[in-house]
This record gives sequence, C-alpha cells and structure tokens, in this order.
Amino acid sequence: MQRLLRIAGRSELTARDKANLDITWLRDPSLDDADNLPAPEVLAAEIVEDLQAALEEFAAIAETLQQARGEGAATEATPVAD
Repeated sequence: MQRLLRIAGRSELTARDKANLDITWLRDPSLDDADNLPAPEVLAAEIVEDLQAALEEFAAIAETLQQARGEGAATEATPVAD
C-alpha cells in the first residue's frame, strides 16, 4: 500500500517557507471567560461522548476495509501493512 502521509519533525516543518505552527486562531472566544466554562464533569462527559463516536466511526471503517479485503466482519482491528 502506498503511504499517503509521512511524519515530519518540528524542525523540518519550521524550515519550510511560510511555516506557521501558531494555533491560537483556533481559540473559541466563548471559552475565554473562565467563569462561564462548563463544569469539569460536563467537559469530561462531552469528551467521552466524542471519543466513543469517533471510535464507532473508526470501527465501521475498519470493518468496511476488512470486508473489502474479503476477511468478513472484524472483532478486532487488524493493522494494514504498508
């Protein structure tokens, strides 16, 4: 399988022209006021919910890939060799 992405180190990224690793533009202005932040248990529950949804999506992708390879439904994720 052809590798579509490769891992680049920070020094390699910053050496590129127009490299900008500043992610402050991702800030949510509604979360700037600490008094208005959700309670930690609410944040934790939301994170768990998001992670469970993501895991279900990846499981469906893994099953689709395995079925496409003729291996049937997956009970465990099987790594795909490069």
